[in-house]
Amino acid sequence: MFVFYFDHIKVATMRKDVRILLVGEPKVGKTSLIMSLVSEEFPDEVPLRAEEITIPADVTPERVPTHIVDYSGTDTCTSLYDETHMACIAVLMSMPQASPKVLIPLLLNVLILLSCHRVPLILVGNKSDLVEHSSMETILPIMNQYSEIETCVECSAKNLKNISELFYYAQKAVLHPTGPLYSPEDKEMKPSCIKALTRIFKISDLDNDGILNDNELNFFQRTCFNIPLAPQALEDVKNVVRKNMSDGVKDNGLTLKGFLFLHTLFIQRGRHETTWTVLRRFGYDDDLELTQEYLFPLLKIPPDCTTELNHNAYLFLQSVFDKHDKDRDCALSPDELKDLFKVFPYMPWGPDVNNTVCTNEQGWITYQGYLSQWTLTTYLDVQRCLEYLGYLGYSIIQEQESQTAAVTITRNKRIDLQKKQTQRSVFLCNVLGARGSGKSGFLQAFLGRNLARQKRIREDHMSYYAMSTTYVYGQEKYLLLHEVLPDFEFLSEADLACDVVCLVYDISNPRSFEYCAKVYKKHLLDSKTPCVIIAAKSDLHEARQYYSLSPLDFCRKHKLHPPQMFTCNTDEAPSKDICTKLTTMAMYPSSFGFQLSWSCHMILTLPVCVCFCSHAKLRCMCSCNRCTYCICHNLLNSELVRSVKAKLYSAVLNRHMTQADLKNSTFWLRASVGATVFAVLGFAVYKALLKHR
Repeated sequence: MFVFYFDHIKVATMRKDVRILLVGEPKVGKTSLIMSLVSEEFPDEVPLRAEEITIPADVTPERVPTHIVDYSGTDTCTSLYDETHMACIAVLMSMPQASPKVLIPLLLNVLILLSCHRVPLILVGNKSDLVEHSSMETILPIMNQYSEIETCVECSAKNLKNISELFYYAQKAVLHPTGPLYSPEDKEMKPSCIKALTRIFKISDLDNDGILNDNELNFFQRTCFNIPLAPQALEDVKNVVRKNMSDGVKDNGLTLKGFLFLHTLFIQRGRHETTWTVLRRFGYDDDLELTQEYLFPLLKIPPDCTTELNHNAYLFLQSVFDKHDKDRDCALSPDELKDLFKVFPYMPWGPDVNNTVCTNEQGWITYQGYLSQWTLTTYLDVQRCLEYLGYLGYSIIQEQESQTAAVTITRNKRIDLQKKQTQRSVFLCNVLGARGSGKSGFLQAFLGRNLARQKRIREDHMSYYAMSTTYVYGQEKYLLLHEVLPDFEFLSEADLACDVVCLVYDISNPRSFEYCAKVYKKHLLDSKTPCVIIAAKSDLHEARQYYSLSPLDFCRKHKLHPPQMFTCNTDEAPSKDICTKLTTMAMYPSSFGFQLSWSCHMILTLPVCVCFCSHAKLRCMCSCNRCTYCICHNLLNSELVRSVKAKLYSAVLNRHMTQADLKNSTFWLRASVGATVFAVLGFAVYKALLKHR
């Protein structure tokens, strides 16, 4: 004999209490039954109707408060319809000698009321002490005829027969109902139950080989029941399956058919609580639907903060990818992707996803693209990400309270600006430009697709987003490009709320740059968001723009970088250098002083050390010869400073310093004074050069 160990204390029941309604003809013993349960003896005097009683949770087997209501037809305060609306289960009581002709009309009347509220029913034959024979032979055919009837019980309030059992069955029928799980007529589990248990099996099959091995079975047992199975108990389970079906056990592991057979056996033997415990642990409610609390746990996000996946979440997603990438080509084929999403009630990723993230030459989503799509979903719609992680069983596999453990809420962006550093890993770049300027081509080029590959993309499969990784000073960061629709008059704050803005114009179209200039002057002129102008289609002949200023002069006037030349009409994958620059600007917005609302002279009056440190990180991008860094850099590289530096080094290195000199405070005083004088002279030269410019 086998058993799954079951701990009632840790059952994840979906109801907080149970309300039992006793109905029946007058004088069948409803009130006597309640009073015998409470006092544990048959009452000498029975009132017309017992008051509602509540049994505390700590004295019930299922640890749930239970309310028992005695309904009387003479009660004018509440109708039977109202009572059935509030009840969790009804108990229809009759005399044991009642014939089917008397019982069935009463039963039908009650079932009509109960069907409106989907309340289960238990048939009870009371006063069994008055008859010598059992009435179960009469009741069982009626029970089999009506699926709403959970069970039948004979009891006696006078002899205290089966009273506790009756209310235990009633409580059990509410907390662990048979109806959603099993069809007595067909003698098999219902399709909705099979579907739910199949999802549970796939989640528990950690290596996706179609078999639950001993380790996976033990993990499943510990997850659901908090107690591991002993080795002998595992063998007993598998032996029972082997005796009843040929394909239930394979390679000493439990197959899906064997897993479903076990739960069918539990239900047939009256162990509904075992199956219900498993279902509720994996997030299902009484209708075998995943609960809202499971799929959408509460997550509060403060203003100006973003959401990202943390390290443990990426490890989990990596394990999910690995277990479905059966050919180990670091890409998910359509069949592999379909298999991955079998635990979802719908296909979450449409064909546009393949044009949002990186794919291989066959158009299959790569490992990098797979993680990028999850990162994008977390950034743009964290609630949807929590839902998806719930379908994959993140909280169960990772043994967390909910999917919120997978999400990191970043620091407020204003604090990042104040501290001039950020711990964020995902940055948003809004791409704006006139129609036909090359925005979509720029997005697809970020995913490594040249013009030839882009022409093969169907127009209805295009995406307004592109997400991939870039490397900034050795750190991997995610850059999300978002193509904003070119309706100049209808640009909202949401369209401009980002970490960096990219204005794209077509160099071959003489009217293309005008849109960029108008957007910048209306929305970005006083913004602290870094901005870059991209001259797209640079492989074509450059036309003179019909604007008062040329793009280069416009950038000079507004202290912007010169227009960045870009084309996706290449033989190989287009360069990602511009995207790396965009990510760098998003990471260090305060370092790009020439693009902030501060005026240029404020930047130039910053302390040398501050400006030098910030520009030292970005010297690969700065060649303006106007900022503090460039002036200092040119000064340090001048012949005058080099000759002075060489003479100082020579004087210090050629001087013979003894240990006494090193310990002498006078020596260090002289050295510090000399260094100070040198610093003051250097600053004076810098100010003179600055005044001259």
